Amino acid sequence: MSTPLFPDLPGDSEPIAGPKPVTGGGAPRLRQPQREQAEMRVASLDQLLPPDHPVRAVWAFVVGLDLTPLLQRIQAVAGHAGRNANDPRVLLALWLQATLDGVGSARVLDEFCRVHLAYEWLCGGVSMNYHSLADFRTAHVEVLDRLLTDSVGVLLHEGLVQLQRVAQDGMKVRASAGASSFRREPTLKACLEQAESQVAALKAQADETPTTASARQQAARERAARERAERLQQALAQREQLIVLRTQQQKEKGVKFEAAQLRVSTTDPEARKMHMPDGGTRPAFNLQLATTTQSGIIVGVAVTNSGSDSGQLEPMLEQLEKRYEQRPGEMLLDGGFASLKDIEAAETTASPTKVYAPIKDEAKKQANGQDPYQPRRGDGPGVTQWRQRMGAAEAKSIYRERASTAEWANAALRRRGVRQWSVRGLRGVLAVALLHALAHNLRRAATLRQEAANPKA
Repeated sequence: MSTPLFPDLPGDSEPIAGPKPVTGGGAPRLRQPQREQAEMRVASLDQLLPPDHPVRAVWAFVVGLDLTPLLQRIQAVAGHAGRNANDPRVLLALWLQATLDGVGSARVLDEFCRVHLAYEWLCGGVSMNYHSLADFRTAHVEVLDRLLTDSVGVLLHEGLVQLQRVAQDGMKVRASAGASSFRREPTLKACLEQAESQVAALKAQADETPTTASARQQAARERAARERAERLQQALAQREQLIVLRTQQQKEKGVKFEAAQLRVSTTDPEARKMHMPDGGTRPAFNLQLATTTQSGIIVGVAVTNSGSDSGQLEPMLEQLEKRYEQRPGEMLLDGGFASLKDIEAAETTASPTKVYAPIKDEAKKQANGQDPYQPRRGDGPGVTQWRQRMGAAEAKSIYRERASTAEWANAALRRRGVRQWSVRGLRGVLAVALLHALAHNLRRAATLRQEAANPKA
């Protein structure tokens, strides 16, 4: 029998001792809880949920989305046999609400669908299980990506969002893998051979006489063994890609490496060890967010396994142009993004973007009597414009908006639980990141519309 957390307190089945008489009078009369009294209450889920509950806004947002691509994938159709499919609107709404509540576990969300009124209301009597929830979250990256574009496009049309000034920042988030899961090539091959042998043994066992294990347990074991073998195969493939990347870096930057010492995770082959903000080194992914300074809306999302922000500017500009058919007029970046190659490309395209980023070792150069804002040998016209721009007081004032925009958006995601990914692989992490962007924009759009409807005097 488990020990109660508060042994001095009476349980539900124990009567609460009556109040003691007060000095000069009788005992006070109190309305005490009666939790064992049976009652019959007749009310719908909609009646139980307060009319101004935030989950209603989540459902209204999802109902307004075009989920035709998800509906077209459903094989259960009228006139044919088969079990009805779960409404994708319900699944998406559940994950958006869970994201806003900082819930990243499919098992926890599954439990909430049974015991939490807001999630019960979203389900509306439709039963859920964590397998369906987990599969849905990572299976529709392209749809989530399009929903981000469409939802921001609506805000652009309403005039609530402008792409004139955008801040970009990277955020390293720990992967769902341990540091000890990184292995060299010989160990990876040995583990793969062992995993393939286990898969073959389980298949042979299934073909023989039934064992004490149920068919479901046997299928689960086979699936786990097969997935482990697939991860190991992917780890070996990732190692070959890593060798190509390191060889290229050695040629371009002189960064030496030993191919025999390269390690890849057997748990999440696409994760990479990165230097984290606290000074430690752990397996992680690099989340890139682009946020408008005027409205605080996330307009671009990318996930990489590069530990550096250098070189991430141009891909984000290309993403924004593809999404909204225009490039931002200005981009605010921290020092890690100040790749001269990216700055030159951004400043000299047909639709140029002005870059606001600090110059490397600016204070040190000034202390040595150098002018960091003067063009240097080899600078192109774009880099020259950037250097001269950052010397003006106006540029420094504009750059200060980055911290209150990009870092604010990152902090909002941290508050919602983005500290360690609960899924694996670049694709899975991107799906979760897009859900966070949609959830963030949902709340922010409500504020923007309210401010537009009730402007300050």
